[in-house]
Amino acid sequence: MARTSPLGSAIRRRLASETGRIDKQAPFQIALAYPSPYNAGMSSLGYLQIYKAIQSEPGMACERAFLPDEEHAKEKPLTYEGLRPLGDFPVIALSVAYELELAGVVRLLDGAGIPALREERDRRQPFIIAGGPLTFSNPLPLAPFVDAILMGEADTLVLDVLRVLREAPSREDALDALAQMAHVFVPARHPAGGWLPTVAQCDDALLPAWAPIRTPEAELSSMFLVETERGCSRGCAYCVMRRSTNGGMRIVPKERILGLIPADATRVGLVGAAVSDHPKIVEIVRTLAERGCEVGLSSLRPDRLTDDFVGALKLGGYRTLTTAMDGTSERVRESLERRARVRHLERAAELARKHGMARLKLYLMVGVPGETDADIDECVGFVTALSKVNPVALGIAPFCPKRNTPLSDAAFAGIDVVEARLERLRKGLRGRAEIRATSARWAWVEAVLAKGGEAEGRAVLEAARAGGNFRAWQRAFAKLVPEPPRKRSLPLATATAAPPRA
Repeated sequence: MARTSPLGSAIRRRLASETGRIDKQAPFQIALAYPSPYNAGMSSLGYLQIYKAIQSEPGMACERAFLPDEEHAKEKPLTYEGLRPLGDFPVIALSVAYELELAGVVRLLDGAGIPALREERDRRQPFIIAGGPLTFSNPLPLAPFVDAILMGEADTLVLDVLRVLREAPSREDALDALAQMAHVFVPARHPAGGWLPTVAQCDDALLPAWAPIRTPEAELSSMFLVETERGCSRGCAYCVMRRSTNGGMRIVPKERILGLIPADATRVGLVGAAVSDHPKIVEIVRTLAERGCEVGLSSLRPDRLTDDFVGALKLGGYRTLTTAMDGTSERVRESLERRARVRHLERAAELARKHGMARLKLYLMVGVPGETDADIDECVGFVTALSKVNPVALGIAPFCPKRNTPLSDAAFAGIDVVEARLERLRKGLRGRAEIRATSARWAWVEAVLAKGGEAEGRAVLEAARAGGNFRAWQRAFAKLVPEPPRKRSLPLATATAAPPRA
């Protein structure tokens, strides 16, 4: 039945379009799952790095699984390599990138017929582990659903954990053994109340991560993904991957990066928290462009943009020059410890025009602590001036405080405040700049989870099963603390309450 289902047919079609898949059979098999659809999971370098690590380990193999697309949402999730249900595997390994994917974890397990809560599973059910970018900030809301959480860089840690699970005589023995391992959080064995082990750092000799599989059906279609560096040397006050995390930025040599890129790759994605800070980045981009590759970078800092750099990007297929403005004003950017200054952003607009870029796209946040309407008005005036140099588009996200950052104790501005500031920007820039903004409501949900614990995780279960719309999240979180005044800007200590308005 599974082999003739609509989902099974879609899986077979996708497998046929992949390049670089590592087909393998082994005695110990793991379901490597991603709690978002295939196109998102196959654009995750971290997920594909773990896939490669498991497939390289003697005696182990994994089959990939993803949250079914909307058109297949009512079907039971199946692994791609074997078209098998997740319950067939002794271990499910999840990669979770950010807070809102927690709902995907619930939907994936519910769809597979596996009890979502760890205390409801027994030895007949798969042992569930999880890692991913979420573990660098706050994975505590994930704790109700998984048996163990791998903190930080799991390139080799995942293999150590899987070896324990392969050899453990029982589930209880496995939990006991994992609880003794560095960088592994075992909710059933470790104290409640917010304690977490330190994040792991892999051996620099193992860098860079690179993705073995390319597929046209990924968000980053047919793109070969490779790290240029790991970590960051900067100290941005809102960022989890700032210089104090895992020793700052670890640079991969240019020759190593270029040597990993397949000769038949026509699209290359250079990945990292601070790609443009690589000392050889212009040479890397130009070399790839001269090979005929289209090149994409995951991060561009305005203070790193030069004539040579933007020229290399243009040669590599860039049509939009995208960089970070971060704050709405110079004062706000300084408060965030950002190096971007007015002169850097003005220079970016000039370079975009010089090299024939269709637009300059700037990412920034609203609702940053201390921000006022005056900062919004400064942003309107500045972007208006930039738009006279080159067309401008803004990508705006509400500020969301994260654990392990200097701003972890700051307040989420509140839905009303964020929406008012977005409207002020839209009104001021109407006809002058394109604006696309993340929903203030979903930013509030993210902020609750970013500071939450197991209680917020259990609220995810309720919200996901109630349909996953905003009202469902609002009702689930409202049960945790009393509802606040409608227009109050919530401090994160009380951010689990219902938002100011529906």
